[in-house]
Amino acid sequence: MLRILVILCLAAMGAIRSDAAEPVAKRYEATWKSIDSRPTPQWWSDAKFGIFIHWGVFSVPSFAPKGEYAEWYWERIGRPGDPDPTSDDAKIRRETRAFHERVYGKEFQYPDFAPKFTAEMFNADQWAEIFERAGAKYVVLVSKHHDGFALWPSREADASWGRPWNAVEVGPRRDLVGELTAAVRRRNLEMGFYYSLYEWFNPLWLAGNTDEYVTRHMIPQFKDLVTRYSPSVIFSDGEWELPSEKWRAPELLAWLYNDSPVARKVVVNDRWGKESRHRHGGYYTTEYGAGLPGATHPWEENRGIGYSYGYNRNEDLSDYSTGQRLLLTLIDTVSRGGNLLLNVGPTADGRIPVEMQDRLAYLGRWLAKNGEAIYGTQVFGEGAQWTEGRRQAVDTSTNYRAKYDVEALTLNPAPGDARKEILFTRKGLTLYAILPRYPQGDLTVRNVRLEKSARISLLGTSHSSVKWRQKGGDVVIAAPQLIDGEVPFAGAYTFRIEGLQR
Repeated sequence: MLRILVILCLAAMGAIRSDAAEPVAKRYEATWKSIDSRPTPQWWSDAKFGIFIHWGVFSVPSFAPKGEYAEWYWERIGRPGDPDPTSDDAKIRRETRAFHERVYGKEFQYPDFAPKFTAEMFNADQWAEIFERAGAKYVVLVSKHHDGFALWPSREADASWGRPWNAVEVGPRRDLVGELTAAVRRRNLEMGFYYSLYEWFNPLWLAGNTDEYVTRHMIPQFKDLVTRYSPSVIFSDGEWELPSEKWRAPELLAWLYNDSPVARKVVVNDRWGKESRHRHGGYYTTEYGAGLPGATHPWEENRGIGYSYGYNRNEDLSDYSTGQRLLLTLIDTVSRGGNLLLNVGPTADGRIPVEMQDRLAYLGRWLAKNGEAIYGTQVFGEGAQWTEGRRQAVDTSTNYRAKYDVEALTLNPAPGDARKEILFTRKGLTLYAILPRYPQGDLTVRNVRLEKSARISLLGTSHSSVKWRQKGGDVVIAAPQLIDGEVPFAGAYTFRIEGLQR
């Protein structure tokens, strides 16, 4: 009865879309060749900026060693045996276990945290307003992480775990997925879900019959999530344990693209089997990475405001990126053809930490004045204009924890290194030149030719007609002097250049 009431209420609020999907233009076969032939829906490529949310039972202990992920808490305390005792992994496990035993005791088990995941301060409309004001265009909520705890009334979760293991039956006793989905859509943002294929300690999985786990648990649970809430994005994860064929991923995606309620609109990532990253999927993912070169395939960088995705009480202010660093990450990512999925980690009682709200508000203030240089744009040339000096090597072959210091690349290069003085985006014949540092005097934009009727303006100011001249193959802009009260936003500055030569 409780489930029925929840579903009826959410249908009324708009969390569940009852309208059937339009027929797809073509049928996709359950092969990667066919699945990969589907174009990535344009709405996602135009959106550029989304919010990731890691929230669940792991938000109760909310602990990890600095520089690690708090959402992996159960794996750290619950995995039997230890790796090489001198390895970094072993050190992380020892520190996490020592914390757990000191604070909760050796007998306290991870499932005992579930009733403490209360969400009593959770206000879905408040969250949605924060994301809208940040300038995000889509939201991706962790519907279920590797611990298997579902944030919606999942029958499969309860059945395979042999106990209540979803947020409607234990803890909040609310359909968190449904509430946030309805609130996000009221703000005209797209709603998506992270979904882990793998669960560390699921009894079906531990029994060793992976086919039974996939058939009885994973596939029906995934279809239930999609059918109930019609997500626009699916961020799959936990794929590394099996090849995509064992996950039956091509079969599942064929259903998604052909027969699901979101067949035309949904966008999926590349995490569908241990061989699939950067080979298959609607967009490729990097995680604390350097993105991908060019724009040959849609891609998205995802990272946190702090380092951990799940809220980590062990982090302090120095572990949080500044607003300017996050802004430069967004601009740099978009200039190279990618999207940015920026994570927030709410507390167990349902609050988005104030430090995270502050960073999102910073991005929102800039996007309110400069958003046209981000949304719906394409790559222009190499994406940047460099100063003289050595160009720093960037490793775009590593999709996880690649070295990439955006501030060193744009603001504070090492002696002798070049920096990106202009980041470019483009819409048709309009070029946007985004500057991490405001120029003193003239700004030369190299290898750009303008029509004689071209017009240049500085977004966010009254300087709607900035003087310029063509000098050979370059454009020289007479950057106006800005007085107090006229600075558009002290994080980056955007010249709109209308009238590129065809």
